[in-house]
This record gives sequence, structure tokens and C-alpha cells, in this order.
Amino acid sequence: MRSLPLTRFSSIALLVASVLTSSGASAADKALLDILLYNGAITPAQHSKLLAKDALTTSDVLPSSSEGSSTRVADVQEQQLGTAVSLDEGIQRAIDASVAARMANASSVEASYGSKGFRLETSDGKFATNLQWRAQLRYSNPVGSDPRQLSDFDTDGTSSFEARRLRMKIGGHGFQPWIKYYFEVDLQPARDVDADSAKASARVIDYRIDLAKWSWGGIRVGQWKIDLNRERVDSSGRQQFVERSIVNRVFTVDRQLGIQLRGRLFKETAADLNYYAGIFNGEGRSVRNGSKDHLYMGRLQWNFSGRALSWRQTDVEFTEKPTGSFAIAGFTNTGPCTRWSSSGCGNLDGFAKANSAGVDQYKIEQGVQELAFKYRGFSFQQEWHRKFITDRVEGTRNDLTGAYVQAGYFFNNWIAAIPAPLELAARYAYVEEPNTFDRSVYNEREEFTLGANWFFNGHSNKITLDVSHLIIDDGFLSTKDSENRVRLQWDVSF
Repeated sequence: MRSLPLTRFSSIALLVASVLTSSGASAADKALLDILLYNGAITPAQHSKLLAKDALTTSDVLPSSSEGSSTRVADVQEQQLGTAVSLDEGIQRAIDASVAARMANASSVEASYGSKGFRLETSDGKFATNLQWRAQLRYSNPVGSDPRQLSDFDTDGTSSFEARRLRMKIGGHGFQPWIKYYFEVDLQPARDVDADSAKASARVIDYRIDLAKWSWGGIRVGQWKIDLNRERVDSSGRQQFVERSIVNRVFTVDRQLGIQLRGRLFKETAADLNYYAGIFNGEGRSVRNGSKDHLYMGRLQWNFSGRALSWRQTDVEFTEKPTGSFAIAGFTNTGPCTRWSSSGCGNLDGFAKANSAGVDQYKIEQGVQELAFKYRGFSFQQEWHRKFITDRVEGTRNDLTGAYVQAGYFFNNWIAAIPAPLELAARYAYVEEPNTFDRSVYNEREEFTLGANWFFNGHSNKITLDVSHLIIDDGFLSTKDSENRVRLQWDVSF
């Protein structure tokens, strides 16, 4: 039971005492005795004996105790009423519970703070709202984005500070705990890792409603990062490095507007399985579809340990039991897009914006294989992507491949001299994609990154430092070049 402020408790006790010490038996006396009898605080014999009295006094109902809150209440009563008190402990517990219930019912909304920010919840549990603010403050040198062409190495480098992401998150449930909602507002200038901060404005990037009464099946409607692959669905605030790998830009499906069936089967068994199947507009972050075609996606995730793995990187939670998942997923879409980002529909290098012949110029077929694992401070995950782009106007077909593998560990588990909040991590990523000038030849890009995280309060307050070696092998120019990059970031949520 929640502790009650002494002043409020004593005031209520005084009120009870004043009722009970008033001359003559009353309906209030009988009501109090009925409550005590119903709760088992007094026996039927005690109830009859007290009810037979002309009037109840403080000596009949208020206890004297040598410990706990009863002592504090009795002291106040003796000081303010000058009345000796005595009552068995059972009656005192019943009075305490009644007072606590009345105080709780006096306010229909309870406020608290947790991992999802500030929380307001009605006392009946039917409505709840979480509000959280998040900021990602970053320093980069010599570039902030991922170079994609050799010419990106030739430009003058910069030493730059940036407010990379500024977000407001609002989520909770309404009417029933299984009717869930979530909104996310982006207040930050840069919409994706390659965007120009000066051209941005605030916008709602996520809005969704979940009907999740049963774990085996539910429906989600709205706009969100659809559940194709872990690296993209993992929040940018729950990453192991400053930013996602070079694979993300080419293969992410990002946020889409639509409907999805999702659930978990054979829970906590060797066949534990999550499934996702959805239909979306296919034009990314948008209001309406520009054609009759849709994006169709599906994902099967086997939780081979019989335990679910959260959508977040690193094992800062120090998972006590080995927990992992293996997944395959894919989608198909016909429309104007060859890539997607937080800004919506776009095109990869070498693929022009859909021409006037029709918005359904590109047919995309893409698949991904994924593995993730966590155990006692160690985390591992990898993805392998394959993407086919058919240009229905030019009659060409391109095959794109990408993969990454990353791992991190809190070495304090092994060497006590290493600080416990420190995690060290490494990542390798690879992308093969058409050359900008001639799509019949391909560029190869590689990323080697070392990272370090210092967790002040889990992912809610951390500093990340990473150093990358980035390589581009231009198939058109038959030239290879590389560059190093350093990034430092403070990610904090309130």
C-alpha cells in the first residue's frame, strides 16, 4: 500500500474520531462496523457487542500501537484529542485500507515517470499516455553522411556539430489496455543522414493504432517503419553505433502507410514464432497512393530460444538467458520509388525519377535474411539483403546486394578493471550497387567501424563514439579510394 502523508492521515483519523465520539448511536457507527465486519477485521460477536452500545467512542475504534503508521496516528490523536485509543491490529489495517482507497479514488489520474517518459494513467487503467522528449546531438569529421561516389572524397571535409534528431513521442492506450496508439513528431532539421538541415521542417513521422488483445494475432493500422528488418526498425535511439550502416540507405523500406496483421505463435516453446504480413501504399511517408498498385510485405521470425528479443541493439539490459532470433522477410512493390527514407519516396543513384510514361516505372523485389542474439552483455546481429529493380520503361533489370555484421560486449564482465558502463563494438558492412553513370557496371562500398558506448542510464542517456574506414571501388572508373571518419554523439531522452 502506498504510504500516506501524516498530516492527511491524521486529519482523516480526527474526522473518524469526531464521528465516533459524538453522543448517541448513529447510522455512521453502524456503517463503519458493517465495513469492519465485512473485511474480517472484527468477529460477528464483536460486531453485535459494539452495535449494542448507545454510542461508540475513540477507545472502541482507534488503536494504540508501538510501531508503524498506527503509532504516528495514535500520537497525533492523543495530542489533538487527549483521548486514549485501543483497537486490535486487524481493525487498524481495515481503517488504513479504507483511507488509502478513498484517497486513491479522490484523483482519477495518476502521474509517474518511467522508461517511456512521463506517464498519465486513469485509476481504472483504461486510459494512459506516455510523453517523452529525445535529442541526439552529434559531432562529425570530415563528413556526417556515408560517401557513395568517389567525388564525395574529393570535396572539402567539415568539422561539424549537428542536432541530428529532436523528437517528441506520445503513446499509450485508450478504452482498453489492448487498444494502443503511438505518435512521433520530428522537430529536427535533417530528415535523413544525407539531407540538408536547412531545408527541413517539423512533421509527424509515425502515427499508428494497434489492436492487440491476443498475442497470437493483432492488427496495426497507420504509418510506421514496417517490420522488414531489424536494423531499420531498431530506433535510432537504440543503436549500437552513431548511425546505421551503409546498407540501410539502399535497402530500407522505411515508413509506409497501410495495415498489417502481426502476432506470436507457440510462445515460449522451441517453435516460438513471430509473423508479420501487411499491405501498404508503397510511396513511403505519404498521404495517399498515386496508383492502384500496393507494397506487399511479409516477415517470419523464429525465436529459437523460446524468448522474444527486443527491437534494440546492444545488451545493456544484461540478458540473463541466451536469447536470439532468426528471420526471413521480403516485399514487392511497383511504383515510382527505388528507395525510401524518412522523407518518403526517392531514388537510388543512377535511377531517375519516374518519367511521364507513368508512375509505375520501377518494380522492386527484395528479400532479407537476419540473425540476432544477446546474452550477458554480449550482442550480435547480421543481415543479408538482395534487391532486384526492374525498370519497366527502359527494359533493364539490376541486382543489388548488401550485408552487415556487428557485435558488442561489456568487457567488465570479463575484466573487472574496465568500467561497467562501457561497451565496445565493431561492425563490417558491404554494398554492391549500380554505378551512377552506367547501371550495367557496379560500385562496391565497404564500411569498417569501431565504436564505444558509455551508458549513464541505458539507451535513455548515453554517449557514443565511432571511427569508420569507408572504401569505394568505382566499377565505371576502375578506381578505388577510401576515407576515415570520426563521430561523437550524445543521445538523451527525458
